[in-house]
Amino acid sequence: MTFELLTLGGYGPYIWPAFIFTFASFFILYLKIKRELNKQELAFYKEINTIKIKIISKEKEVTKSFYPSA
Repeated sequence: MTFELLTLGGYGPYIWPAFIFTFASFFILYLKIKRELNKQELAFYKEINTIKIKIISKEKEVTKSFYPSA
């Protein structure tokens, strides 16, 4: 029974390499997409932090203009 499952009626030598190739390709594609997502997330968070810093610095400028120093 197990041997028949592995041989797949004589087509096993053709089918198993195709499955292995497909799963290996999907795994490599998954790793590339995951790496690119991490890279894009890092760039996004850096941009958001830069925008927050600009907003905070503008708020400080507005606060300074409301309260002139003596």
